[in-house]
Amino acid sequence: MKSSRIIRRRFFRELWQGLVIVWPAVSGLLLMMPLIGLLVAKVEGWPLTDGLYFSFVTGLTVGYGDLVPKSGFARVLAMLLGIGGIVLTGLVVAVAVEALRAALSGEDRG
Repeated sequence: MKSSRIIRRRFFRELWQGLVIVWPAVSGLLLMMPLIGLLVAKVEGWPLTDGLYFSFVTGLTVGYGDLVPKSGFARVLAMLLGIGGIVLTGLVVAVAVEALRAALSGEDRG
């Protein structure tokens, strides 16, 4: 029981340290995605709330298909949203895996 608590604490400490390192990229992606969604909404004539919804559904690579951009420019923006979502997910997963590895091996980066 005690060792799992120690590993958990190490994991969250390592996770936090890793997220601080990649924070500029993560925050940039988190800011870019809703802005692109709003731009798609403007181009397509959708309500702004639909643009935000579209950006999160596309960025999370769920893609329900209920909102589909018709113009070529909006489709390119949608591709950027999807790629941004994949990069964001990859960054967070990479940091989490490294934090788990460090926590289990007993290493400290900081």
